Amino acid sequence: MKLPEPFREKMNRLLQEEALPFFHTYEENKTNGLRLNPLKIERSTFLELMPFSLSPVPFCSTGFYYDAAEQPGKHPYHAAGLYYIQEPSAMFVAEALRPEPGERVLDLCAAPGGKTTQLAAMMNNTGFLLANEIHPKRVKALSENIERLGITNALVTNETPEKLAERFTGYFDKILVDAPCSGEGMFRKDEEAIRYWSEAHVAQCASKQRHILSCAYRMLKEGGILVYSTCTFSPEENEQTIEALLAEYEDLILLPIDKTVGIQPGRPEWTNTHMKEMAKTARLWPHYLKGEGHFVAKLQKTGRSNQWNGKTVASNLSKSAQRDYQAFTKEVLKTEITHTIYAFQQQLFALPKDCPNFEGLKVVRAGLHLGELKKHRFEPNHALALALKKEVVAHSLDLNSSDQEPIMKYLRGETLETGGDRGWTMVMIDGYPLGWGKEVKGTLKNFYPKGLRI
Repeated sequence: MKLPEPFREKMNRLLQEEALPFFHTYEENKTNGLRLNPLKIERSTFLELMPFSLSPVPFCSTGFYYDAAEQPGKHPYHAAGLYYIQEPSAMFVAEALRPEPGERVLDLCAAPGGKTTQLAAMMNNTGFLLANEIHPKRVKALSENIERLGITNALVTNETPEKLAERFTGYFDKILVDAPCSGEGMFRKDEEAIRYWSEAHVAQCASKQRHILSCAYRMLKEGGILVYSTCTFSPEENEQTIEALLAEYEDLILLPIDKTVGIQPGRPEWTNTHMKEMAKTARLWPHYLKGEGHFVAKLQKTGRSNQWNGKTVASNLSKSAQRDYQAFTKEVLKTEITHTIYAFQQQLFALPKDCPNFEGLKVVRAGLHLGELKKHRFEPNHALALALKKEVVAHSLDLNSSDQEPIMKYLRGETLETGGDRGWTMVMIDGYPLGWGKEVKGTLKNFYPKGLRI
């Protein structure tokens, strides 16, 4: 691998005797990981069901390494949202934040959604999770991953940190800033990061990170926790960025991060003031563990915040819309979705509990996308299928993973001959939802989304 010469010189200077084993990792293959989705499947069932050879990631209870020859992204279990394919070191970041069910949580730089989906699972789909991504193209991938993993407590926005800071001053219990960075820790995984790298880019990233963190600080409530992470080795973007944050805000304190097998402390000697406390932060190095490079810092706000005085959203559903939606739920579901239901024109969403007012924000997804109101009827959305369980739907067609032909027909968007006439039917793989079909006169019409079809 051809690394930039200034990067080699810098890492030799910083790492000294560690430099040789560090650079040796670039001659090795990157590691591959996936994380089970506990919102859909328990660990024991997951291990029984998976056709891949998996070994546990020691610093993430839901994480597993898989062999590079295997392709879990192409398996129907992936389409069913039973797991998320994620670089193993990246799994450690959400573990450091560990939100509780019912909390208010912000993932400020959230795409493509690996950490967001991990946070939502820890919250057990309760509380309020704001997943924001400033880049319009990347926010689409974030929204799709949130849908696939059956997440219902997230508001997905495409906003600037400044706009959110104005709206949510003192609102959040926990905030994750997985900041845009120079990507040095991803060189083995992403050759584009190598081509893009320069000392000027590092400095530019550090400046942007400090601005994003100042916005995040404003949104933390008193006692709130902030986790900052990057996938770079650069001290300017890691220890020195946290050093600058602590100097700017005297009511922020560094909290220690538990360091399991292979995880190293941050480097006080790489700060401008040789700040001993920086050893509380964590560094994940490819020559110490199976994974790429990451830096993680955990901070708490001890000072007072301005009290959030915003409003929550009320339902705006018309009586006719409510009637059509309830007719569908009565016929198709064995459960009632009790969250506030909100209409964006003809599209209905079940909002996260106590969802704050989002008027004026660029909202990409507001909780669970239930479906669309058509003329005197309601048509369910794919997201609703992926958020439900087999026992709460009236009719289902359970396909077996050992019989690939009908599964692949469904994922290609083809009709299936079932012999039934039950109307809206949940199509499943081994008991886990894949999507909707509508059974009429012996044929199941396919409602798997066109954009997802094979």
